[in-house]
Amino acid sequence: MKTKLVLWGTNAQDERVLIALELRPKDNKVDVYTFPESVATEEFSQKMMNDWRNDTPLEFPEGFSKSERELTITESLLPEELKVERSDVILRAQTEWAFVVLSTKLSEAYQHELAEFKERVEKLESFDDELWAGLKNFWDKVQVQVRERNLFREHADMLRDHTNALFTRMKEMRNKLDEDFQRRSKDNMARFFGTLEEVENKIKEGLRLQPLFDKLKELQREFRDAEFTREHRSKVWERLDSAFKSAKGQREESHAGGGGGGGEASPGERLQRRFDGLVSAIDKMEQSIRRDREELDFQNRRIASTDGQLEAQIRQAKIKMIEERIRSKEEKLHEMNTTRVDLEKRLSQQRDRDAKRAERDKLEEAKKHAQEKIAQEIKAAAVAREAEEEKLAKAAEAISSEKGKKKPKKDSLLGAISTTLGETLEDAVDTVKAVAEVVGDKVEEAVENAVEDIKEAWQEAKEAVTEATAEEAAAETTAEAPVAEAEAPAEEPAAEAVEETPAEAPETTEPADEAPAAPAEEEKPE
Repeated sequence: MKTKLVLWGTNAQDERVLIALELRPKDNKVDVYTFPESVATEEFSQKMMNDWRNDTPLEFPEGFSKSERELTITESLLPEELKVERSDVILRAQTEWAFVVLSTKLSEAYQHELAEFKERVEKLESFDDELWAGLKNFWDKVQVQVRERNLFREHADMLRDHTNALFTRMKEMRNKLDEDFQRRSKDNMARFFGTLEEVENKIKEGLRLQPLFDKLKELQREFRDAEFTREHRSKVWERLDSAFKSAKGQREESHAGGGGGGGEASPGERLQRRFDGLVSAIDKMEQSIRRDREELDFQNRRIASTDGQLEAQIRQAKIKMIEERIRSKEEKLHEMNTTRVDLEKRLSQQRDRDAKRAERDKLEEAKKHAQEKIAQEIKAAAVAREAEEEKLAKAAEAISSEKGKKKPKKDSLLGAISTTLGETLEDAVDTVKAVAEVVGDKVEEAVENAVEDIKEAWQEAKEAVTEATAEEAAAETTAEAPVAEAEAPAEEPAAEAVEETPAEAPETTEPADEAPAAPAEEEKPE
């Protein structure tokens, strides 16, 4: 921004004069040079316009006059006796120069503060963190003014060069401490790695996890305060995070009974993660809008006490930009809240579906368990029946071969056995079908009823076989009696009959003696 102005005007006698204005920002003064038309030749006026106005030194001819004016917003830059054709140029220069004066004063304040920092840095013997932080805060303040264009480029460049020189001097002192810091960082990293290796080995060995979690948390607290370089801190953090994940994975496997796992997240989990992310984004957006509103309030307060039209215009433009930014963010926030309501509804519906699915899975699991239990009962009962059937068959065959009875008797006995066993199997199948249709809390009751039905069917079969065997034995005994009487002497018919009947009795009762062995095997299904 130029601090010199040249233009034609008239004096109190209405004579044409060349007027030159020069701002002295540090003094807040304006020098007014007046050249009569006789002195201000065409050549001189061009040099004033092109050279002097661009800060090129120029020697003034004799015959000019000079006055000094205070730079204010309310009073004109020119004396009352001087008039110009372009008064708007004077007004614009007056506004801009007021901003130049303020910027110059701000630059001088920063230069004075920077001089104090320079004096402190020159007295340092070793690196000082506090002074380094103070210098950084100072440069941050300068950067804010540069971004807001409250400092001219030449002022900002000068402050930057001087500040960089101080930073360079302090960096040299800080480099002397780097070697010692590197050594401490390396020692701390080795110590953390050793402790973490012990914890990881214990996790792999399957030891109790709670003490290991406590140890990892203690390491995490120590990690925050330990001295590390950026590289070492990153490595230690990755190792610590890996140990936490390993311990959590071991705990999840333990809770799951050591099996299963993996796979993609369920729809409910995906919805929940999306909802949580949206809530976090809404919170950040609200914070951003709140910061913009605070900035808007600050600019509104500053514009009320702004010195200079240019600064007021700058702040007015900033206010409009902030208002537009707030409007755009509020529109996005409204869309995000609408999405949040929709996600809450979908989450509620998904939870209901998950609850119903869990109930169905529970019933299916109970049903499957009941079917497996009944199948085991039937298998055990079948094994017991096969053993009993073999014994009964052998008993029937022995009776038939020794007494020489007709084959139909044996067939009738085996037929009774087959019929009874068939009915038993049919009862068992019907019981399994009935249990398969049972759901909810009645599954266990159905299992117990099915087992009782199988036991009753087995008992009926056993009783039927016993009855059939007894009938056949009685029939054989009756058939033997006439044969014995025919062969014996007439004098002792009764004695022969008495002797014959006990002689055959043990053979007829042999199946009955072996039949009670079945209940011992029958206990297996229970």
